[in-house]
Amino acid sequence: MKEDRSLIKFLLLNIITAGIYGLIFWNRYAADMNTVCMGDGRNTRKVLGRILLTIITSGIYELVWLYRAGDRIAANCRAKGIPAKATGGSVLLWYTVGALLFGIGPLVAVNKLIRGLNDLSAAYNRRAGRGAGATVNVNIVTNAA
Repeated sequence: MKEDRSLIKFLLLNIITAGIYGLIFWNRYAADMNTVCMGDGRNTRKVLGRILLTIITSGIYELVWLYRAGDRIAANCRAKGIPAKATGGSVLLWYTVGALLFGIGPLVAVNKLIRGLNDLSAAYNRRAGRGAGATVNVNIVTNAA
């Protein structure tokens, strides 16, 4: 599981690709979140559903998604004994109220989400017995007669 996501890389690639990278990033983010948090009874919605619900609710769903993502990270960090870098409340506060601080609040919120999933991914990789970017070799033996 990828554990080296970074805010700087996200911002630069998002600018260079005129937002396309952001869509890919958040879709992969949700898929990875669902993998590392499997078994917690929750599901993080991928980017298409997130965009559609945000449009339908005039932007409110985006705030709900952010809160739920932060809350899910915090709950799974606690369950795994990892210090949580994000909580639903902290992400939502930085995203909304923090926007008044020269517009940097949303960047802090996104960074909290990125760092939180990186920590969960690292724990997932350790539990699976592999490091970041490791591959799994599968040997298949067949009895050919």
